[in-house]
Amino acid sequence: MRNLWEVLARRRDYRLVLGAGLVSLTGDWILRIGLAFHVYALTGSTLASGGLLLASFLPLVLLGSPAGVFVDRWDRRRTMVVTNLLHALVLLPLLLVRDGDTLWLIYLVILAQSCLQQFFRPAEQSLIPALVEAPQLVTANSLNSQANDISRLVGAGAGGILAAAGGLPLLALVDAATYLIAMTFLLGVRHRPERVKAERVGGVRVAVRGIKGEWVEGIGVCLSGPALRLVFVFGLVTGVGEGVMSTLFAPFVSAELGGDGTAYGLITSSQAVGGIAGGLIAAAVGSRFPAAKLWGFGAVAFGLIDLALFLYPLFWKGLAPAFACMIVVGVPGAFMVAGLMTVIQRLTDDASRGRVFGALFATEGLAVLVGIVGAGALGDVVGIIPLLVVQGLGFSIGGVVVLSRLRILTPAPAEPVPAVV
Repeated sequence: MRNLWEVLARRRDYRLVLGAGLVSLTGDWILRIGLAFHVYALTGSTLASGGLLLASFLPLVLLGSPAGVFVDRWDRRRTMVVTNLLHALVLLPLLLVRDGDTLWLIYLVILAQSCLQQFFRPAEQSLIPALVEAPQLVTANSLNSQANDISRLVGAGAGGILAAAGGLPLLALVDAATYLIAMTFLLGVRHRPERVKAERVGGVRVAVRGIKGEWVEGIGVCLSGPALRLVFVFGLVTGVGEGVMSTLFAPFVSAELGGDGTAYGLITSSQAVGGIAGGLIAAAVGSRFPAAKLWGFGAVAFGLIDLALFLYPLFWKGLAPAFACMIVVGVPGAFMVAGLMTVIQRLTDDASRGRVFGALFATEGLAVLVGIVGAGALGDVVGIIPLLVVQGLGFSIGGVVVLSRLRILTPAPAEPVPAVV
């Protein structure tokens, strides 16, 4: 509890970054849910709705890793400020969408927002270690995880209501307002590191060569040791599982549990409840344990609970266990994410951290796409439950491997960061 109080009460810059993330993520969920509702209402096509997913994933796969080069070159606070401002501006074309003929504007906006996000996420994760002391990293990452769940719970509910009340213009304006509020928070951050790596002379060709060299150097860092290689393999395996889960969970609820669309929505959103509780617990006590252990034990427990969720319909029918499992799984999920993010931040130095996070997010995005395609192709052939079981096994086995490699995942402690109230 002491670390939780220290982070929230004494780390002013971190509070501002956390608040900015909470506000903007809530806006993201409002827009995401509302857009899915609006696109389907305009077209009546599930293919058109699926295009939203494609538009959001392509920049992650193609731009995620190169974007990390610029995150390492630029001031990260300034990068987050500018991307929030640009997020608000690129939402304006949504005000012009009237019918199916202007649907392309929605895809263009989603594509642009996803491109901006590839700069924001690595910048945020790379900035956090500079705002808190090393022993407080688990607490800070746990609070970030909790903010994600709170924003999903609030934004998902508000998105449907706002879409019905004011349509796409209201969704766009509300989301833009959240980005501007988040930008205001970030402008108050006082942390100003000195970091200038960009080429100043030599022309465009030299600058491009420098960027390419730094990108290659960043990939080398990602593959440079067994610890980071383990991080990337874990991301690949669990990313495929998440793609399978996102594709087959709705059919699972319908075909195996006998639930309807309302049940699916409630079961899915119930994980956020456990995530909020788990994030609070991890923030309060997580700093007492090595981050790698939080990651490993969290992954094992997460996978085992998922396996219980996917297998219980073979023995008992009903929706109650599904709700219970989805709530409970949020707790080890919060520990797993907090531990994993902390391990990565401690394994990397400030000069390369953005490239490592950018490459990891791109790797996970590619793995999710592989899981989505694989589940769509094999779902009717192999069956829903067997494929979902693979997802649970991936997390559990991955967690066991992490626990067997604790020695390589624990670097020397870093210097403390002065507190700013």
